[in-house]
Amino acid sequence: MEERWLQGRRGRQAENTGNSDAHRRADPDDSSASSDDKELLDAYSKAVIRVAEQVGPAVVSITHAERSGDSGIGSGVIIAPDGYALTNSHVVGRRGDVWASTSDGDRLGAEVVGNNDSTDLALIRLAARDLPYASLGDSVGLRVGQLVIAMGNPFGFQSAVSTGVVSALGRGLRSPEGRAIEHVVQHTAPLNPGNSGGPLVDSGGRVVGINTAIIAGAQGLGFAVPANTARWVITEILSHGEVRRPRLGITATVAPLRPVLAHELDLLNDRAVEVVDVQSGGPAREAGIEPGDLIVSVAGRLVNDIDDLHRLLSLAGQGHSIQISLVRSGRLIEVSVRPRLDGT
Repeated sequence: MEERWLQGRRGRQAENTGNSDAHRRADPDDSSASSDDKELLDAYSKAVIRVAEQVGPAVVSITHAERSGDSGIGSGVIIAPDGYALTNSHVVGRRGDVWASTSDGDRLGAEVVGNNDSTDLALIRLAARDLPYASLGDSVGLRVGQLVIAMGNPFGFQSAVSTGVVSALGRGLRSPEGRAIEHVVQHTAPLNPGNSGGPLVDSGGRVVGINTAIIAGAQGLGFAVPANTARWVITEILSHGEVRRPRLGITATVAPLRPVLAHELDLLNDRAVEVVDVQSGGPAREAGIEPGDLIVSVAGRLVNDIDDLHRLLSLAGQGHSIQISLVRSGRLIEVSVRPRLDGT
């Protein structure tokens, strides 16, 4: 009996030992997991440090003084060694003196080369050469979840860095002028007053956006004008002195579309753009568009408001004719229009 008791005891010990081993095997290796996490954090930190060191010297603090005595402060990023820099239109204002302070503490005068309210972007040129600069990236390649780094001077604190991810693409945002800015990048990198005009940078040190706005009281909601829009604005300003946009030569407003009429004409719109006036000699007049016409689509895409009309005209391309569908006297008609660029 004693022998059976000993055997039973040894069996239970073996069973307990087996359970303990199984339990240990079921748990991940704490030291290995900790090591992996540390390596990931180190890689993340190194990426941010590398970008901060690479792009930081190209980030400047922008101040301007209006003739009224008001002053503003924001950020900017140098994009060429001969002093060209990008910032926000609302940072530099419309008039007055503009100054840029570098990370080295130099305070340089700056000239506003071009200012586009519609995209909230401005191109300035610092009074210096051989400056450190950052390269514009391709914002089309951005992906939701991608690491981004915001750089600037919030509340006047020089060379601040914050990180986040791209949280959404293709957002619409209203510019200070009231016009819709398309394809805006939404991200989670914390922004504060003074960050406006600073760069949004990817992990490769390429500028993929220019930070433009936050929503007061919200957390993790920052917005940047995409780099490709900035590149287009720069080209327009340097080539023509201003940003030119396609125009029809009309004055218009938004009007409701009667449900009965929309049903009869098989339209999906509940609103349309009503033509109030037609400019003499303009593209709309030449195409036969008349006051009272209701524009319901451009190039086969619905038009519900003025923003839709602006966006679709911009997509048409320079010198190309587009088909516009409009309602006149209860009938749906098509006209072909060749928009003209501002200043042409």
